[in-house]
Amino acid sequence: MDPRLNIINKRLENINRIIAVSGGKGGIGKSQTAAALALYLSSQNYRVGLLDLDFCGPSSHVILGIEGVFPEEDMGIIPPLVNGIRFMSITFFSGGQPSPLRGGEISNAIIEILAITRWESLDFLIVDMPPGTGDPTLDVIRLMERVEFLLVTTPSRVAREVMKKELSVLKELRIPVIGVLENMKIKKDSPAGEALAGLKVPFLGSIDFDEGLEEALGDTDKLLHTNFIKQLGQILSNSKII
Repeated sequence: MDPRLNIINKRLENINRIIAVSGGKGGIGKSQTAAALALYLSSQNYRVGLLDLDFCGPSSHVILGIEGVFPEEDMGIIPPLVNGIRFMSITFFSGGQPSPLRGGEISNAIIEILAITRWESLDFLIVDMPPGTGDPTLDVIRLMERVEFLLVTTPSRVAREVMKKELSVLKELRIPVIGVLENMKIKKDSPAGEALAGLKVPFLGSIDFDEGLEEALGDTDKLLHTNFIKQLGQILSNSKII
């Protein structure tokens, strides 16, 4: 038995809700959604943490403009507080260099980061998941016992089909799914909502493609005023997720 496994639940015990933002497919705005969700919740005076588990392509720190800060060591690692968010990412250890992990190395890295990180008391811990439904997803399910999933897709047929496959895995494992969020909507109709018919999972709503989002990346003040976050906040309020 890996001794690190015994401490993970203690590290997470004072967190009210753990929400993994996933969707199976890359390029669907999953990291933007996770970072924006953490930023929005922080703006509503919730105690929030953000964990970027996308080891191959971590980007939450770029989206939120996090640089020049580092965790503190005290009986573990204390994530730095930036813009009201406790933030942890492999970038603190890789120095921005690629992290070409595979197989058991990925599982070991996830166990390590969960075991050493001291989150303290939080209302929400948002987890930015890597693409796919392989070892990282199964490790999060195994190690973070109270995790809930928020699935992201786009109007793309490919993205919808991949999301439905992940949804099938989560349902088979009886993991709570908050619902599905459609990102980058361009047309009036909502293919994602139609695709979920009969699958017994809430369709939370759609966020329009925001042409101004790219310019706001790295600046949290600008991000909070984008249509992306405004629509995300409205969806959260309407669906009573928070």
